Amino acid sequence: MRRAANKTHKKRHGPELNPPFDRAADAFEGDRQVSLGGKKGFGSGALKVNGKIFAVMSSKGEFVVKLSKERVDELVASGKGNRFDPGHGRVMREWVVAGTPSGKWVELAAKVMSSQSTASDIKRHSTGGL
Repeated sequence: MRRAANKTHKKRHGPELNPPFDRAADAFEGDRQVSLGGKKGFGSGALKVNGKIFAVMSSKGEFVVKLSKERVDELVASGKGNRFDPGHGRVMREWVVAGTPSGKWVELAAKVMSSQSTASDIKRHSTGGL
């Protein structure tokens, strides 16, 4: 995993220390397609594949992943996730707060990363059960 320029490796991802997210980030340590962070605000502690964010910890400590709008709609309808609101009242339609226990974040992040890195159109991917 590549780290953002001029950043030292710290076990801190997102606004608060979060060991489950650290484990998810550390799972991609050897993957050169995956990078961590790189700017302030949304995405500062994000996992990125080929420069595109695929997983992030929200400022509320929620594990958030990028999926297609259709997949987010399915997960919300089934009760397996919630739409992500970054705090300004505007729900992001291709982002879902995972209803997955933190012990499964590594597996979920790997599914999302894999689908984003291999899809010709990043918006066409989906994952299995969230």
